[in-house]
Amino acid sequence: MIDRSIIFAVGASLIALLIVLELVRRRHLSEEYSLLWLGTAIVMLVVGVWRDLLHGLADLVNIEYPPNLLFLLAALFLLFIQLYFSTVITRLTRESKEAAQQIALLRFELEQLSGEQVDSEKD
Repeated sequence: MIDRSIIFAVGASLIALLIVLELVRRRHLSEEYSLLWLGTAIVMLVVGVWRDLLHGLADLVNIEYPPNLLFLLAALFLLFIQLYFSTVITRLTRESKEAAQQIALLRFELEQLSGEQVDSEKD
């Protein structure tokens, strides 16, 4: 008999796959970021379907109830995804700050040039 938690995990993985593919199709999610989500859903699907793998891994790490390993793996994947997005946000924040500084410098130089041009026209 198939455990209900495995059925739930497989169903959730399939739904996640479909949602990610639809978001990419509608261009709401870039291909770069979709790879993380697709990878997570596929790994969860494989582990959910291949029960012997799940039981073997659970025995290896001494987890008595194999579906608990499935949810532990899902939580670990989500943590890695969050870590990746944190690094992306940090990089984008730094790039935005640098761009704002460059714009401010260009604006200052433009104002300086405009001021010099007005002064030369007065003479």
